[in-house]
Amino acid sequence: MKHKGGITRRHYLAATGAGAFMASFGVRPAAALETVRQGYQTNMWGMPTYYLLRSGLLEKHGIKFEEFAVPSGNLTMQQMVARQVDMGTYAGPSFAIGYDKGGLLAIAMIEYVGKTARVMARKDLNINKVEQLKGLKVANQTGSSTGNIFVDQIAPKAGLRKGDYQEIRMNVDDMVAAMAAKTVDAMVNVEPYNAIAEADGLAVTVSEYDQFDRLPVFMAATPEFVQKSPETVVAYLKAWLEVAKDFKSNPKKVADTIFSFYESKGYKMSKDTFTKALARVEVQPGWPNDIVPYMQQQAEVLLKENKIKTIPDWSKALRTEFLKQASA
Repeated sequence: MKHKGGITRRHYLAATGAGAFMASFGVRPAAALETVRQGYQTNMWGMPTYYLLRSGLLEKHGIKFEEFAVPSGNLTMQQMVARQVDMGTYAGPSFAIGYDKGGLLAIAMIEYVGKTARVMARKDLNINKVEQLKGLKVANQTGSSTGNIFVDQIAPKAGLRKGDYQEIRMNVDDMVAAMAAKTVDAMVNVEPYNAIAEADGLAVTVSEYDQFDRLPVFMAATPEFVQKSPETVVAYLKAWLEVAKDFKSNPKKVADTIFSFYESKGYKMSKDTFTKALARVEVQPGWPNDIVPYMQQQAEVLLKENKIKTIPDWSKALRTEFLKQASA
């Protein structure tokens, strides 16, 4: 296309401004996407997000990001309540608390991690049941989803009330060292730390969370971010759909990327141990039909324990429209 004096369309746009040119034809230029301040936990629950950040898929969809790594998802939730980060992943209990404390919104169910969480005891104690933890020191990331589920559901089902065991508050990434030093007797932990303790002969499994809970993990966003740039939310979820494809079709690439993270942090584990731990994460962005009843059950437990003030309105808390648009 040529304009006056042989000026090309490219030159004309540069000289007059693409926005003005497009406006003259009744077309508005696309809004620039927002930079995402991404929080994630450094245990296995956060590693699909870590892969997202390293894969180049966000850049492919026009999204810039800043990253904020913490040991556990409940810490990301607290950062989001304080509006220090825009997005982050955590399981149902932490999300319900985040909605209660800061109006946080779920934009997708990202993964199931029930197979990654276990209650483990020191191997030398010969413990194989939760009820045998009575009177013992149990390392727990207090306030985390795994911590809340242990204290509020798993322990009571085994007849253990608060005070029947000594809860030792501890970050999940410090628990294996505590087990090795015998300063704790058991731990409520997630991968890859469970696999490391098992491979090193330090611990045995007492209870697996997937027997109680598949543990869906949500990607949550602050309401301000969602309101400011819904276009960014949709583009962001398009990148997540591609992450899910990589987990299914290119697991070696995914494993190599994530294994390098733990190597860089000085963790000593074989590639085989790590691969088995990663295989326990089920990445499948979606909105399962049973998610509202599941969250209702989790919220009722939290309400009973005075950890939230009221049951969330799920029609407002679970924003399903963005993933639908991303999948279209």
